[in-house]
Amino acid sequence: MRPQDRPAVTLKLATSLDGRIATATGESKWITGQAAREQGHRLRAVHDAILVGVETVLADDPELTVRLPGRPVDQPLRVILDSRLRTPQGAKLAAADTLILTTAEPRPIGAAQILRVAAEDGRPAVDAVLTALSKRGVASVLIEGGGRVAASFLKAGVVDALQWFRAPILLGAEGRPCVAALALANLADAPRFRRLSAEPLGDDLWERYETVR
Repeated sequence: MRPQDRPAVTLKLATSLDGRIATATGESKWITGQAAREQGHRLRAVHDAILVGVETVLADDPELTVRLPGRPVDQPLRVILDSRLRTPQGAKLAAADTLILTTAEPRPIGAAQILRVAAEDGRPAVDAVLTALSKRGVASVLIEGGGRVAASFLKAGVVDALQWFRAPILLGAEGRPCVAALALANLADAPRFRRLSAEPLGDDLWERYETVR
């Protein structure tokens, strides 16, 4: 059971079989197929906010909008964790419905909302991020990247569920991992999950997990 005083947190991963989100050069479009990407948009549609780190913005310039054929939806709040405010002025996310959480002195970036939050190890502290989102009425957040953001939320013990889309390709050790270093000394400290289901989506596999606490 998650604490009721914070948003529910779902970590979405779209990876190769060996857990990579991109090649060594950063190429990632598209690891998974069309069916998996459409399901990803359905996941966005049922969350109040979509969250990424600034590295994802710099690498992919994503929109993070919900795009479902023939189905208008309320767009979720788009959230960027950007310690040093590196989001480009011309980024697709530099818009009025984007919230940038930073540890730096706020300055304008397009029409985005900028909010300074407490830092931990030089990055926005996870508890401060969730508190800021809760104050904006966010009850559920979908984390979409990158590996450092995933690791920070996992280490904080606040990830409630995993939605994992796994493509039948291998990218090798030089590929970029879906989760950055967790600095685990013991297996007992590893985040643990219970698999709820696994089903094919085209050539990909969609796995759903809940956190074991």
